[in-house]
This record gives sequence, structure tokens and C-alpha cells, in this order.
Amino acid sequence: MPLQLKLDDAGHVVVQDGKPVCVNEDGKEIPYDINQANNKIKELCNEAKTHREAKEAAEQKLRQFDGIEDPEAARKAIETCNNLDSKKLIGAEEVERVRAEINKAANVRIEEAHKETETVRQQLYDEKIGGSFARSEFIKNSLAIPADIAQAAFGRNFTVAGDGRIVAKDNSGNEIYSQINPGEPAAFDEALEILVGNYKNKDSILRSNQATGGGTTSGNAASKGIPATYAECKTPEERRLFIQTKAANN
Repeated sequence: MPLQLKLDDAGHVVVQDGKPVCVNEDGKEIPYDINQANNKIKELCNEAKTHREAKEAAEQKLRQFDGIEDPEAARKAIETCNNLDSKKLIGAEEVERVRAEINKAANVRIEEAHKETETVRQQLYDEKIGGSFARSEFIKNSLAIPADIAQAAFGRNFTVAGDGRIVAKDNSGNEIYSQINPGEPAAFDEALEILVGNYKNKDSILRSNQATGGGTTSGNAASKGIPATYAECKTPEERRLFIQTKAANN
């Protein structure tokens, strides 16, 4: 079932904290913050543009060295050409020797250019993926492990697309889509939360007040400070905990 607006008995859209409440296919109720979603989209677009421009600038710089591998050999080849007497014919062997030196220099430079490109790509990955783990509110608020351990466990599920956008995939290689914004790729924290939710040992990495299990009851949930009903939840954290507890009981 696609994401649907939650309606009250009178058929009116349910609004919570000024946000329309939607229900996903799992029955999870999500207050949809339109302004926050729009701001996030703009932020991601700006990041993508910055990284795309940096990549294009690096590629443009490398083009001037196309065909050159060994700068020193290229310099010697140029000197050889400059020192040739323009009034004398160059023998076939000499021409081949100069050509071989130029080709050798070009091949070395191409290899160096490839290495520089890979370095730029790795730096982009480290900044985008590593930075996202380091700044993650989900890790800070919900996980009992630090960001570097979380990255070691789930980092392979994230890649950087050619436009600089972070792409999250499940363990089957399928891109993870947002439950908050249907049809759109999941943002980093939402994708990470989905991955953790599908992790078989999730209770071992969730904070004690986040873990859910088959024996969880509304009674012990209340003892942990979780409201008894969804309507009593006042913060996004309380609503998320309530939904997790309800899902565990079912």
C-alpha cells in the first residue's frame, strides 16, 4: 500500500505539530514536514553541484596531459627535437627513437593521471560517506556504537553517484527509497535507520531504550518513559519509540 494521508472519522486529514500525518505500507505513521523536505532537497542539490564542479575541474586539468606519461622523458625528447639541425634530414632510426621516447613519456603521465583521478574519487567518498556517518543524528541518538563502527558495518551499503549524490542500497543491491517522500531515494539517516531495522542483531547495537524484542509490552514500554498511546507522544523521538514498541508486540 503506498503512503496515504491519515484521516479522522470525519474524513479530515490528521495534522500533528502542524504537519499532515501519513501512513506507510507497514502501518507506520509519519508526520510529513514539507518545509524540511524541501530544504533537504535544496541542500543535497547544492552539494551535488559543488562536487560535480570539482570533478569537472579535475578532469579538465588532466586533459592537458593527455598522451604524456613520463615528464622527464618528454623533456628529453623535446630537447632532442630542438637540438636537431633543421638543415639535415633525420634518419628513420632517429625518428623512431624520438617517437618511442615521446610515447613512453605519454604512457607514464596517463598512469599518473589515473592515479590522481582515483585519489580525487576516494577523497570525495571519504568526505561524503564518512562525513555523513560522523554527522548522523540517528547514530548519535539511537545507536550504542560510535560512527566509525557504524560505518564499518554499513558503509558498504552507501556509494557516491556521478552527480555527487549519496545512494543507499540494501544487501541485495536494491536502492533504498524513502518512506517519508514516496518515490524519492531515502536520505542518509532514513536509509541507515532502515538498514539497522533489517539487521538481524539490531538489538545489540541499538541504545537500551531503542531496542525492541518479542517480549516487549506496553507496560515495560511505559516504564521506559514511552507514552501509552500515539496521541500522547509529544516529540518525534517518542513517536518513533512508540511505533517500534507497537511493532515488536505485533
